[in-house]
Amino acid sequence: MATETHDATGHGAEAAAGHGTEAVGMPQLDFSTFPNQIFWLLVTLVVIYFVLSRVALPRIGAVLAERQGTITNDIAAAEDLKQKAVEAEEAYNQALADARAEAQKIIAETKAEIQGELDEASAKADAEIAAQTAESEAKISEIRDGAMASVSEVAKDTAAEIVSALGQSADAKAITAAVTARLKG
Repeated sequence: MATETHDATGHGAEAAAGHGTEAVGMPQLDFSTFPNQIFWLLVTLVVIYFVLSRVALPRIGAVLAERQGTITNDIAAAEDLKQKAVEAEEAYNQALADARAEAQKIIAETKAEIQGELDEASAKADAEIAAQTAESEAKISEIRDGAMASVSEVAKDTAAEIVSALGQSADAKAITAAVTARLKG
């Protein structure tokens, strides 16, 4: 390699000195080496083609097929999960509706039970009030009768005292008859 560099430097120096030798350009552009370059280009392309077609492309194809299979399986699994989610949502909504219906049923039963207990308690309270009212009326009637008897006794005693104060004597039967007649109206 050092020799080639030295030779190229020497040819360049001779060309610069004007000795009449032609300057050699890039070897890739030298028409005399084109058949050799074309041969090696074709050999290289054929080797690359066989390497790609026999090794790389089948591997890439296998990876792509595997990827496509994975994607297809994932999509199928996603559809299956979506269907399960829809079914779960429907089951949830049905369970929610059933729970609401059951809650309404329990509320209605509880209301009916509470209303029954309330009616029973009201009836019991009404019965107690009626009993107390009857008892109170009986006591009031007793008190009234007692008061009337007391008024009658007081009226008799007062009438007897008034008649005595006037200097007269009255018998008890006449005073009782007069007071009774006056009390009756």
